[in-house]
Amino acid sequence: MEHLHQSFSVQYNYNVFFTSALFSPENDLLNNFLINLNPAVTVKKILCVIDEGVAKAHQGLITEIKNYFSKYVKTQLVQDILVIPGGEQVKNDTRYFDQVLEAINVHGIDRHSFVAAIGGGAVLDMVGYAATIAHRGIKHIRIPSTVLSQNDSGVGVKNGINYFNKKNFLGTFSPPVAVFNDELFLTTLSDRDWRSGIAEAIKVALIKDAAFFEWLEANAAALAARDTAAMNNQIWKCAKLHLEHIRSADPFENGSARPLDFGHWSAHKLEYLSNFEVRHGEAVAMGIALDSVYSNLSGRITAEEAQRVINLIQALGFDLTHPLLQVNESNSPILQGLEEFREHLGGQLTITLLTGIGSGEEVHEIDPQILKQAAGILNNQTAIIQH
Repeated sequence: MEHLHQSFSVQYNYNVFFTSALFSPENDLLNNFLINLNPAVTVKKILCVIDEGVAKAHQGLITEIKNYFSKYVKTQLVQDILVIPGGEQVKNDTRYFDQVLEAINVHGIDRHSFVAAIGGGAVLDMVGYAATIAHRGIKHIRIPSTVLSQNDSGVGVKNGINYFNKKNFLGTFSPPVAVFNDELFLTTLSDRDWRSGIAEAIKVALIKDAAFFEWLEANAAALAARDTAAMNNQIWKCAKLHLEHIRSADPFENGSARPLDFGHWSAHKLEYLSNFEVRHGEAVAMGIALDSVYSNLSGRITAEEAQRVINLIQALGFDLTHPLLQVNESNSPILQGLEEFREHLGGQLTITLLTGIGSGEEVHEIDPQILKQAAGILNNQTAIIQH
């Protein structure tokens, strides 16, 4: 039969900026970006949505934002700055998602305007999703406030909310028009949140860059001690590796492989099982430990390599495991994470396991008995078994 065929491609471009005191009147970085993007558009608005935790930790932030745009007047700031809770609750409860959509509607935010999200990864995910579906796509700007979001989720292309008790069941692939990493937001993080994001650096180093893993080993003490220079270097390198992966691989995940989700299949399930008492980064660190020991027991990496991973995780102050990660029987709750991961990937389970420090391979099945053995080793904190 005769038919018509259509094919076209869309190029995405965005910058990740690294700065300090983004909303200082002397810092014209944000203003220059806004006025130079589509300069022919004379009327632009910007709606700011702020993580409540960030607003409390930086009590002058809203005033700083208003003062900034009173100086740089070419972009109109919506004066009703929206403050919403941070953390996973903002992705679990759709009323916050509805609040963002309502603000977009009430204040006439259109495709030539901007929605800027300031906060942790959950807030960035939710606000990005709202912006992407409003008017079929409003330009969104990410201003990550945590280590985790500055080096990983905030620089990627994913947006979403949780639904049906499943993480990121609703979502889009839509890059921001820009990311602004402001180091000052990190100064008020708790030690727990400071450490949490480093788990994603361990992950990307293990599957992408052995030299970066060695750097993390050498600088673990400095990172744990909140050394700013070490953290800035870690964030820059981690963000760079994530961006390189997005550019060179499968940014919208049309295939089944998601190497950047190494250690995540159990982490996502653990977050839900713990009612999100376990932070994402903490869960990822435990997931990395589990999959690294599994990689050893299944003959993919040496005991020495697995032990190096465990040592780094512990040196940074992470726990290695959690009671909910134990594999006691075929219907252990954590094993449901494998099936949910399979569904999320489109039917075929694809898990990345290590073949060395800095390299991995895709597997499509996980042996429950080996997984049980790996979980037991971590639970007992025994030495890695030679294989």
